Amino acid sequence: MKRMVALLTALLAAASALTGCSAAVHQRPTVVASFYPLQFVAQRIVGDHDRVLGLTAPGVEPHDLELTVRQTAAIADSDVVAYEKGFQPDIDAAIEQNGPEHVVDAATVAHLEGDDPHFWLDPRRLGEVAVAFERQIADVDPSHARAYARNLTSLQKDLRHLDEEYQHGLAHCRIDTVVVSHDAFGYLGRRYGFQVVGINGLSPDAEPSPAHVRQLQDLIHDDGITTLFSERLASREFAESIANDLGIRTALLDPIEGLSDTTAHQDYLSLMRTNLSALQNANGCS
Repeated sequence: MKRMVALLTALLAAASALTGCSAAVHQRPTVVASFYPLQFVAQRIVGDHDRVLGLTAPGVEPHDLELTVRQTAAIADSDVVAYEKGFQPDIDAAIEQNGPEHVVDAATVAHLEGDDPHFWLDPRRLGEVAVAFERQIADVDPSHARAYARNLTSLQKDLRHLDEEYQHGLAHCRIDTVVVSHDAFGYLGRRYGFQVVGINGLSPDAEPSPAHVRQLQDLIHDDGITTLFSERLASREFAESIANDLGIRTALLDPIEGLSDTTAHQDYLSLMRTNLSALQNANGCS
């Protein structure tokens, strides 16, 4: 009887060990992305293999994100975090205090220029971040490395096609200046050869000075600008007021910092193509 009990105990222990090993083998890595463009990249690369948690909810301005206790814990428990250092202070602090070993800092990878964090509006820079992310997730989960590599190739192909559409679509435009509600489109302008002038500077909620407003009015008149662009996630009131005063129209140009209720069914690629169409219409491109 004692031998039977001992044998059963040994078998149960072995079964428990095997179950634990199996769970470890099949456990999916957890990925945390700080805001939408990085979440888009992560989801495209991991596909169905891993879970991606986006920290910035749809409709929330990412600059203003304040982490909950649960989100802070999710960063600490994650396998890979994709974020942009200097863009969301709460996330910077959480990673510095208790971040995972595998971190993708888009600010470093994308080679930011100045204080403008909106690198993802240049598809080529977003592609560089995608490469860096794929390396990190493949290091965490080598058993799915081939799938990650295939998904990266597919994403790079889509970004390359998007870049070509912009190059061709904005090659011949009557107007080469774009006035936007805040300075979120500098990388887009530099990549595709047009000047971007912001009403509010880098903060979407900043108030422009009277002198700056007068300069904008002169620029709009002198360059024959027909459209003043506002955004979904920021107030449109001031942009619409200036446009009404000058008798020009307004349109939306999405900085794609996040999704909203009206864009929840779209993704980075479709939003970028909507932006391209808006720019072509506003600047008389053919």
